Amino acid sequence: MMDDLFLAAFIMLVGLCFAGMGVHLYQLIWRVPAVIGYSGKTYLASLGHLSVSFICGPYIMLTMGWRKEAKQKPSLVAVLISALVAFSWAFITGLFIISVYLALKGLG
Repeated sequence: MMDDLFLAAFIMLVGLCFAGMGVHLYQLIWRVPAVIGYSGKTYLASLGHLSVSFICGPYIMLTMGWRKEAKQKPSLVAVLISALVAFSWAFITGLFIISVYLALKGLG
């Protein structure tokens, strides 16, 4: 039972690590804040924004939960909901990253 929990935690951590790495790399290269969206000037730009939103979404969701209004504390409900969505999303992203790695390595 503990092995299953550790595996799920590992998959979530892989997804969250790749999301954080992707956000910071995206912001370093293009000098714009990473947001969840699919708007772009061309079809390829829209696909690029959509893929960045999918891979980097968990980290962006975590930071969205900690944002606060002017002179207010972050809402506890917003923090908890964003954490729930982000960690669930990180599990899906982690599964995707690990499956791509295993497919390229030839162990799948």
